[in-house]
Amino acid sequence: MAAIDDLPPLREVIATHDLSARKALGQNFLLDLNLTAKIARQAGDLEGTDVLEIGPGPGGLTRGLLAEGARHVLAVEKDPRCLPALAEIAARYPERLTVIEGDALQIDPLAHLTPPIRVAANLPYNIGTELLVRWLTPATWPPFWESLTLMFQREVAQRIVAQPGSKAYGRLALLAQWRSEARIVMDLPPQAFTPPPKVSSAVVHLTALPQPRYPADAQVLQRITAAAFNQRRKMLRASLKGLAPDIEDRLIAVGIAPTDRAEQIPLEQFCALARVLA
Repeated sequence: MAAIDDLPPLREVIATHDLSARKALGQNFLLDLNLTAKIARQAGDLEGTDVLEIGPGPGGLTRGLLAEGARHVLAVEKDPRCLPALAEIAARYPERLTVIEGDALQIDPLAHLTPPIRVAANLPYNIGTELLVRWLTPATWPPFWESLTLMFQREVAQRIVAQPGSKAYGRLALLAQWRSEARIVMDLPPQAFTPPPKVSSAVVHLTALPQPRYPADAQVLQRITAAAFNQRRKMLRASLKGLAPDIEDRLIAVGIAPTDRAEQIPLEQFCALARVLA
């Protein structure tokens, strides 16, 4: 295995600092530095870019991002056991790595970042989807980030890129595809991690669009998709009846059959319905 820097291999780092992965923190560590560098490259050209990383653990992806030329990496880590290992990386890359100890759901990272900003992370499984939804639903658009390069369980990754008519298609696909270009760029087997999770993983790359793909009010669109997919087996005239007394007429007006189900409807028609309901 080729070295990406002159720091010790990750297995050695984990042994030195006694960093056994903790299930309660959603931890699964990637130990192959060639693999973490490859993930870092999926984030694009990092020269002149600040990168936000959530859950760096022993710092495999952190090292990849810095080796690939990130101007500055802000790493948010909840597990205090990982801080000494991350401090060693900070010493190797002076003034290019800032580590904040804390919960990523509670911390506002923007005070420590300068645009352009990208997000790259092997997200802890237990908070990954919630963080993605937050990054896709800011009060104003475009968001603070240019792109997101995120590792998820493969099932979640498939939900992000799913198309109408598939079982994976739902609110997450609509949310991601309304405001970004989303694609799966890497697959990772369980054996790539320590300890191996029970499921395969995948890296998703999302590029922020300058404006949403189709015009719609974000809150109205969220209300419609929540109602439609919370009862996805029902016909839309039933699942959406609480949104307007004349919902059948509104559905027909935008070319949706009232007997259709949510998983059949493309993003463009959901946005058209949001406009007539607004």
